[in-house]
Amino acid sequence: MARPAVFVDRDGVLNVERGYLYHVEDLDLIPGVAQAVRHLNDLGVFCCLVSNQAGPARGYFPVDHVEALHHRLIDRLDSEAGAFLDALYYCPYLSPPEGGITPEFAQWGTWRKPNTGMLVAAAWDHDLDLSRSFMVGDKATDIDLARNAGVRGILVQTGYGEQVLAGTYQHHAQPDYIARDLAAAVDWLLPFFKV
Repeated sequence: MARPAVFVDRDGVLNVERGYLYHVEDLDLIPGVAQAVRHLNDLGVFCCLVSNQAGPARGYFPVDHVEALHHRLIDRLDSEAGAFLDALYYCPYLSPPEGGITPEFAQWGTWRKPNTGMLVAAAWDHDLDLSRSFMVGDKATDIDLARNAGVRGILVQTGYGEQVLAGTYQHHAQPDYIARDLAAAVDWLLPFFKV
C-alpha cells in the first residue's frame, strides 16, 4: 500500500541559506533540523529531499559538487542526531532563458520546481501516496509545487520564507501552514501520521 511522505527542500530548510555553495564546508545545518528529521525517522515517515540545483546549468560548478554537498548534508544529519533522508532528488537543469549555459544541463525539465517531476519520480520509485504527503519549503516555488502535485504545502520562515511572506517573491498558491522552521513544521504535521 502506498504510504505518505514528507518532501523537504534543501537550502534554507535543511541547511543555512548562503546562496550558491561553492565550498562544501559552507553547508551547515539549521539548528534543530537534524532532530526534526530524526523525529520523522523514528516514526517511520518517508523523508525525501527535493531541490532545484541550477549551479551546474549556470556553469558555477560541476554536478559532482552537488553530490559532494549532499554527502556532507547526509553526514551532518547523521552526526548531529543519527538522522537520515530516505531519498534525495535534485534538478540540475535550467533553461537558457532562465540562465542555463552549460549544454548538458541548459534545458527545460519537468523536474524543476514548481513542476512535479521530482515528486512523481519519488512516488513511482518508492510507492508513495502524494495525496497524503507534505512539501516543506522556503520559496514560492515549493508551495506552488505542493499545489501542482496535490500535496499539502508548508512554508518555513527560515531561508527565503520571510521574504515570501513579505511579498518579495510572488507565488500563486497559499501554504497550508506557515512554520517558524522545519522543527515546527514537523510538530504541525505529525498528527497526520498518527493512526
